[in-house]
Amino acid sequence: MKYFVANFKIECEAELMQPARELLSAAACEAGFEAFEDTDGGLLGYVQRPLYNKEALDEAIADYMPDGATVTYDVEEVPDQDWNQGWEDEGFEPIGVGDHLIIYDAKHTDMNMFAGNDGVMRIFIEARNAFGTGTHQTTRMILRRLLGMNMKGKTVLDCGCGTGILGIVASKLGADRVLGYDIDEWSSENAKHNASINGVGNLDVMLGDASVLDGVDEKFDVVIANINRNILINDMSAFKRHMKDDGCLILSGFYESDVPILQETAAANGLQLKDVVEDEEWACALFELSL
Repeated sequence: MKYFVANFKIECEAELMQPARELLSAAACEAGFEAFEDTDGGLLGYVQRPLYNKEALDEAIADYMPDGATVTYDVEEVPDQDWNQGWEDEGFEPIGVGDHLIIYDAKHTDMNMFAGNDGVMRIFIEARNAFGTGTHQTTRMILRRLLGMNMKGKTVLDCGCGTGILGIVASKLGADRVLGYDIDEWSSENAKHNASINGVGNLDVMLGDASVLDGVDEKFDVVIANINRNILINDMSAFKRHMKDDGCLILSGFYESDVPILQETAAANGLQLKDVVEDEEWACALFELSL
């Protein structure tokens, strides 16, 4: 998938810079941006090229930014190789989630060094891009939910599966079948590869957006989506159609402040909010079918 990078410059008093960065990232997320890096003068923001909408971005910035903070930006294309190479080369440190899950960088870890069963699930991920390694709060919150659920014999739909980490963990926890999809061809292949190196044989991956579900008749016990807010809202009806009557929907990829609009959209689709957990400013919500 090809990306744009926006170099955002923020003009404000020094004590306002960090709050302004946080508000700007929230605004850009609303406009479809997926990842951010702090710079001395503001932020770098990354968005898939088909999702970039200057008008929506400008409107979100106008809505979010406080008085005393001015934002300017320029946008340029990011070649695929530049976007991913740093993560492939640099890798990431092992990430613990709870007491019983550790995620390792497969390219920089000898998987054969772990022998025996010490009660810890070890997952190995080749991080061909920055997403789905477990470093982000949204990924960790969903993983903690899965670890606390009885996944034995369950069927799982992973929407926007990225590296496949959520489906891989679900399978390791006893899920009977996992189906994922991702709009990014590179990510869909990466998910298949990561499933293979973790010995997971019951994870299938489709290439495309939520429209690929039009060809899927199956309903699932657990539907997961860790995607930006706008896509979650747009695809809510597809998520609901593929839930079993006693199934659940786990959503993340959005801020605490986005919960009300997601709850409203879910309610319009016959779903009720059961609970929300938070990690810093990020949120993860659990929905079930309304009775």
